Amino acid sequence: MSGVATLPPTRWLRAAGAVLAGLGVALAAYASHAAGEVARGNLQTAALFAFGHGVALAALARGVASRLSLAALAMLLLGTLVFAGALVAKSLWGASSALAPFGGMVLILGWLLYAAGALRD
Repeated sequence: MSGVATLPPTRWLRAAGAVLAGLGVALAAYASHAAGEVARGNLQTAALFAFGHGVALAALARGVASRLSLAALAMLLLGTLVFAGALVAKSLWGASSALAPFGGMVLILGWLLYAAGALRD
């Protein structure tokens, strides 16, 4: 029996990457055609990060060779959700974007951890 809960972590990351990339495209379209001038810049930045990191996750998760690299990709997913999510929440609902720097730091650490994993593998 092959349920969703039994998918390997790399499949989850690849699927999440594809969803992020698709959301990035949708968010960019919204930013360009429906967002107000003030929100447009934040939404375009969020779209760029969602799309770019989504493509990276979808591509890199297939070749994960170690737990270190897997953890790094999980950090990229978390960092993207927090960073882009904070910008979207600020732009659409007036929420605080105070978590954006934390998301950015998680992204940076994720990329550094991925580099360390690449050197070890």
